Amino acid sequence: MSFVSHPSCLCSAGNTVYLGLGLVAPSEGIRWIKAGTSIGAFCLGSFVFARFHRYFSPRKRWVLIASYSFQLLMIVIAALIVTLGEEAKEGLGYQVLIPIAVVAFQSSGQAVTSRALQYAGLTSVVLTSNYCDLFSDPNLFKLSNVERNRRIAAPVLLLLGALLGGIWAHTSVGLAGALWTAVALKAAAVVAWVFWRAEEELE
Repeated sequence: MSFVSHPSCLCSAGNTVYLGLGLVAPSEGIRWIKAGTSIGAFCLGSFVFARFHRYFSPRKRWVLIASYSFQLLMIVIAALIVTLGEEAKEGLGYQVLIPIAVVAFQSSGQAVTSRALQYAGLTSVVLTSNYCDLFSDPNLFKLSNVERNRRIAAPVLLLLGALLGGIWAHTSVGLAGALWTAVALKAAAVVAWVFWRAEEELE
């Protein structure tokens, strides 16, 4: 299972296309099953994370720490399965579907958090609207434009992450190494929330 063909690493629009094509000819491949698994897990994750944040107040420190800690746990599970599990003989089994599902599930938490913090433009899940907002910005060429800078950073950093992940997946490090790197980065995010300076009105 290569990193670049991992459906949870694609946008939901791409997965929907794979799902639709697969439903037309389901016997011709299994990628549509992976895509469907990713979409379903992402939708379920959005449902769960949104209600968790909404119920406990979305911008409280402990809520953000708990949310990201759970996301971290999901990536650890995926990394352990990929590291310790045997490769599925038919290319489709728990060794494939569970990592896809848990990575997609936790990624929805990032999207929910970006909206809870009112930074919807930072989501790395759907970039189409980001590109539209970026190039339709009347202040696109203005020297000081925070929103433009964020909209540029989102796809650039996502592309950089995909490139690094793809490179790692094609080396001896493999997909497991890429996932463990994601674990380290997510853990760093958890620590960052612990020490992030609070806004007085939110404490």
